[in-house]
Amino acid sequence: IGLQPDVLVGRADDRLDDSTKEKIALFCDVPTDAVFSNPDVDDIYHVPLVVEEEGLDQYVMAQLGLAARALPPAQRDSEWRDLVTRPTEGEVRIALVGKYGLEDAYISIHESLKHAGLESGVEVDAVWVHSEDVSEGAERHLEGVDGVVVPGGFGARGTEGKIEAIRYAREHDVPFLGLCLGFQMAVVEYARNVLGLEGAHSAEMAPDTPHPVIDILPEQAGVDDMGGTMRLGAHETDIEPGTLAAELYGGDSCYERHRHRYEVNPEYIDDLEDAGLRFSGRAGRRMEILELPDHPYFLGTQFHPEFRSRPGRASPPFVGLLDAVLARQGAREEVEA
Repeated sequence: IGLQPDVLVGRADDRLDDSTKEKIALFCDVPTDAVFSNPDVDDIYHVPLVVEEEGLDQYVMAQLGLAARALPPAQRDSEWRDLVTRPTEGEVRIALVGKYGLEDAYISIHESLKHAGLESGVEVDAVWVHSEDVSEGAERHLEGVDGVVVPGGFGARGTEGKIEAIRYAREHDVPFLGLCLGFQMAVVEYARNVLGLEGAHSAEMAPDTPHPVIDILPEQAGVDDMGGTMRLGAHETDIEPGTLAAELYGGDSCYERHRHRYEVNPEYIDDLEDAGLRFSGRAGRRMEILELPDHPYFLGTQFHPEFRSRPGRASPPFVGLLDAVLARQGAREEVEA
């Protein structure tokens, strides 16, 4: 009754010994050589290496009647093995300033930081900082971190803390990456503290704000049923040459995934840019990327670059963040020496 497996992979703290494999094979009616181990590892990206060592790949190919090209052991190291076993030098602490307490709410960002760390050759310690705590004083919560990431989200709760975190990063030259809502709150922070627009905010959080620097998308203005109506999916962004964004993406455009209902209010774009904020990526009338030219690394994206990050193909904004952190650490060490 039920499915008859061809292969069984046993999860355990350690590798299964031969007697355990034989017992599993006996009671599950599979050959002993079809039982494999999947023990605990330090990093989930090492799991493919473990099951390869167990011989699972060879067994599957044999069952499917596929012939593998024989390679000498010295030539069997794969790009994956090279990537996940690459030695790292040092560690960086990145503050993830959000409001959702469950870590899995930001799993794509955690993984993107890990992917960027693999590419940059550094261990990443992602430090969770609750944005509601930061609203009481950014210095106490962010002093000592090497970089700041402000992720996306919805609703007014915790936004003042995100704005404070962005202010801290901007004023203290701490590398900063803002994603979706983080991008929008960077605009709000700049409007308040550089342009001097008192009460500037997003119309999402403060409908009565005197300066709605972030406003609803025109096509969303009359939508009452909010289900599935956001601007979604991959869209092209045109990137201005000679900018940080162009350097990161290596060209004049990028395709990234979106999930938002609000945007930078076009009525404030000229004033923001005259005050030094640069919108280096656009999609027609929509602002997609912002940066501060005189800052070590201050980048915001309306899109979600973390959604397309992969091991071996890390997201450019995340790699740029870690590279900026490492450069800042190096400069600081030279001064101290």
